[in-house]
Amino acid sequence: MAGPAGDLRLVDTGGGGKSLPVVFVHGLAGNASHWQAQLEHLARQGRRGIALELRGHGGSTVPEPEDYTLESLAGDISAVVRALGLRRFVLVGHSISGGVALAYAGENPRQVAGLFLVDPMTDHRHYPEEQVNAYLASLDAPDVAQAVRQDWAQMAGPRADVRERLLADLDATPLSAVTAVQRSSLRFDLAAALARYPGPKFSLVAPDNDTPSSVHRLGEGVAHQVVEGAGHWIQLDHPDAVNAALDAFLTKSAPA
Repeated sequence: MAGPAGDLRLVDTGGGGKSLPVVFVHGLAGNASHWQAQLEHLARQGRRGIALELRGHGGSTVPEPEDYTLESLAGDISAVVRALGLRRFVLVGHSISGGVALAYAGENPRQVAGLFLVDPMTDHRHYPEEQVNAYLASLDAPDVAQAVRQDWAQMAGPRADVRERLLADLDATPLSAVTAVQRSSLRFDLAAALARYPGPKFSLVAPDNDTPSSVHRLGEGVAHQVVEGAGHWIQLDHPDAVNAALDAFLTKSAPA
């Protein structure tokens, strides 16, 4: 379907009846298949699931000129929601798309019945300025591609099959998209975005994502659960744990 910066690919299970649909947004260098277990799980329950692929990811168009700010990526969600005629839905975001989902929800709070975050990005504005500047400089270094691959391998968690899959997805994503999204995330005010959305929120995190800069520690806090033994892509490492937590959230925030 047409998006604000080119065609956007999505996976839509259809159906759903009267229950609120769930819209999934993958993380950086991801694609809709990262939510396959969740889409299949919701389909078995008769609830509609939609997983979109952000610009420059998966089968979606690489934008020209390139625009990968988190706010612009939130515009991809808007385009999909409008095209599908969704009036109200639950929004799920992983990693950096935790920020993308928050950016969308803050601007459209009446449409988002609940916000479910899977190991979302942390608030980089809490980091020392010299650390942020050093990371920004590293994104322009000649060896940035190798450094990014090392980061992905480290974050992938204990499963070799998941790590190989994620590295293949990374290789399939333009490096310029990866570095541009990372630059935008360093400037994104996660706490302010969180404060703009007053609806139900929940954060499912890996053990490493439990710091003062984590979403569930910002502002008034957000309900959260730690999944032990998980890497950054919890939905791939422990799909059953994600499905169970999502079921509980939907039962409370958006019952069928």
